[in-house]
Amino acid sequence: MLLQMDSITKSYGSVTANSQVQFSLNRGEIHALVGENGAGKTTLMRILYGMESPTSGEILLDGKAVSFASPADAIKHRIGMVHQHFMLFPTFTIAENIVIGREPSKGIGFDRKAAAAETERIGKLYGMPVDPWKKVADCSLGMQQRVEILKVLYQGAEVIILDEPTGVLTPLEVKELLVAIKGLAAQGKSFVLISHKLQEIMEVADRVTVLRDGKVTGTVDAKDTNAEDLSRLMVGRDLIHISRNEASRGKKVLEVAGLSIKGAKTKPVLTNISLHVDEGEIVGIAGISGNGQSELIQAISGLMKTDHGVIKLLGQDVTGASVGSIRERGLAHIPEDRYQWGVAKDATVTENGLMGHTDRHQKLGILNGSGIRGMVSEWVSRFGIKTGSLSTKAQFLSGGNLQKLIVARELAQHTPFLIAAEPTRGVDVGAMEIIHGELLKKRDEKGAILLISSELTEILKLSDRILIMYEGQIVGELDAESATEEQISLLMAGGKAVG
Repeated sequence: MLLQMDSITKSYGSVTANSQVQFSLNRGEIHALVGENGAGKTTLMRILYGMESPTSGEILLDGKAVSFASPADAIKHRIGMVHQHFMLFPTFTIAENIVIGREPSKGIGFDRKAAAAETERIGKLYGMPVDPWKKVADCSLGMQQRVEILKVLYQGAEVIILDEPTGVLTPLEVKELLVAIKGLAAQGKSFVLISHKLQEIMEVADRVTVLRDGKVTGTVDAKDTNAEDLSRLMVGRDLIHISRNEASRGKKVLEVAGLSIKGAKTKPVLTNISLHVDEGEIVGIAGISGNGQSELIQAISGLMKTDHGVIKLLGQDVTGASVGSIRERGLAHIPEDRYQWGVAKDATVTENGLMGHTDRHQKLGILNGSGIRGMVSEWVSRFGIKTGSLSTKAQFLSGGNLQKLIVARELAQHTPFLIAAEPTRGVDVGAMEIIHGELLKKRDEKGAILLISSELTEILKLSDRILIMYEGQIVGELDAESATEEQISLLMAGGKAVG
């Protein structure tokens, strides 16, 4: 056994994040760690990577007790971690990002040629070739993920922790990453894989450990289990299979005609975008990240000015209107980046929940504190948001629980139109079930929803119509009943629809 975490407990005051956790890792093994949001997965791995100290318990590496005061200590012991949010410098080259902190020198200066040569060498050695001279800002998210892994391999890591590694990747990039992980494991590298995507885990993992409420509910060989059994261990019950009723469309709620936005360079960001979303339907937008989806969302919601075209909401022209004005006319918005657009990290759970709801909870400028707390408490219960209290600052919630708070807040606006951008990013299967159910409920109650998701299974499951974006244009429209992942993937990559 290469690594063992023995009876790890981590407490923060009265809150116990991990309780007597047993976790082990063999050389050349891929061991998946799964659980609901707030189950203690990330805390456990932060302990292993030296970002936290356990309250009790010990870590054994090759049978010897070790302790890490910092990530630098963990790296010295050949343990590396690739975080959910990439930690790369966009203006640096791939080689510069990989060697940073351990730069080859020439005299007293940085030897860029040696860095590039070393980057090419390890890329070929581990079957993950890269262009060392390319700037990270010009790389796809899949390539950035590859750079992060090569960075920890360059540091000499034998144990690699991957935190939600496929969260922002396209289906093709996911397949390439899983192949790379398997190849590295075959070469003797050991992986701890934190993921909510159970089908991917079943494809790549050797063993799976499930956490619930900070405790291990089971460790099983992947070949002896399935996604349904793992879901049951995670949430403590059988999941409900949600069915989608036939759409009952009404009047047009959102109308976009000829929308164009010039880019900073010569290439336009959006070109002649036209679409509509009707009452009682979910229109899904699929596309590889960076093909104009973000700019489209920002234009519709008032966060970005347009150069040409018209945006109408419930028949009213809102082109160029302010964010506040558009929201007042009937828009709610689950943003794609919860940290940048969705919350104030230093504000409490209650304060973040209040955003957009102040008018209904104030009289003569005085807020109704008990009414606000009651509203947010109901969301916490209904969506299973794990928080120490309503006074907890948002920055101390796990990413998945923060996502659930934002979804609950925006759905509670009860607006005729909702933009749902990556609504289930980083949430567990139980929360995904709840969010999907709530979106379909809104649609069945005559709400209009524009769904933007990097998860094709989510697009296919929820959408009535599917639009595909490529290089700032809508390159195809498919009926969700007959669309396939293969058709959508082909259009996403710039191909032509077949059949």
